[in-house]
Amino acid sequence: MMIKTDSSSLKKTKIGGQALIEGVMMRGVSTGAMAVRKPDGEIYTEQWKIPEKKWYNKAPFIRGSVNFVKMLADGFKYIMKSAEIGTDEEEEEPTKFDRQIVKLFGEKGAEAVFKALAVILMVLMYAAMIGAFFFLPSFLFSLMEKAAASDISMWKAAFEGVLKLVLFVVYMAITARFPSMKRLYAYHGAEHKTIACYEHGLELNVENVRKMKRFHPRCGTSFIIITLLVSIIVYSLIPIRPAEWWGIENSALEALVRIILKLPALPVVIGAAYELIQLAGRYTNPVTTALSAPGLLMQRITTNEPDDTMIEVAIMAMTPCLPKEGEDDNW
Repeated sequence: MMIKTDSSSLKKTKIGGQALIEGVMMRGVSTGAMAVRKPDGEIYTEQWKIPEKKWYNKAPFIRGSVNFVKMLADGFKYIMKSAEIGTDEEEEEPTKFDRQIVKLFGEKGAEAVFKALAVILMVLMYAAMIGAFFFLPSFLFSLMEKAAASDISMWKAAFEGVLKLVLFVVYMAITARFPSMKRLYAYHGAEHKTIACYEHGLELNVENVRKMKRFHPRCGTSFIIITLLVSIIVYSLIPIRPAEWWGIENSALEALVRIILKLPALPVVIGAAYELIQLAGRYTNPVTTALSAPGLLMQRITTNEPDDTMIEVAIMAMTPCLPKEGEDDNW
């Protein structure tokens, strides 16, 4: 049975987290921690000190972009680390390339090279996905604009924004069908339920956490959705027409130029979205409820119900991040 409580009466904590490969990472006021279930069933844990926030981490609108970049960097770092800890890699016969790397750099050097190559490959993969995500909507609209009998440029920002939103939802829905992603999304659910248990003022144990809902308004998924919605508004106010300005006729080139010209406004989009998610997390009223609704709907895809072993991992990641004496973890 899920616990239902008036959200306006609940504690709202700054503690947030991220699902990892077979684990969860949490960030508190002064402590970060990760817990990962190893292939042998043991739980690996790690803690680290979170440095005090600088002025740019707290300044409205500026903090959005700064904290977003930091979140991405930390997320990438710990998900890579969890992949090493939480997966059982079978020994494979080294390839000719592997042997050559070992010969050139030695055993220790080769290990570093292989890790670097894995990171580069993942970065390139993400770059390709992000490139397609930004390029395709702009390219399609350029084709539509050339085929249209009348001026449809006023619909450009709305078309691109909505198509990005659709692409994002479709991509997440497709990945959610893979077994490995189902487990990742279940750990995402465990993260949310553990934070919700703490916000309800209950003891952090498997039984209490299990009763919580897996949907949470202060989630990275909600931030992405709000960012996409804000981008529609911001880019509709900025006229970007390379075809008119420089006579660019190639649709692919025009789409690429549009993306480049949009980049300076990206911090504005992220900054505004960050402030909105802060307001949505701090207050409970019809406006903030409506603002949180799309992200909560999306979490039906990006979270799954965790099993008890996943909840145990989330609790072990959460416990070191609870506020120390004198610390304020209120949102």
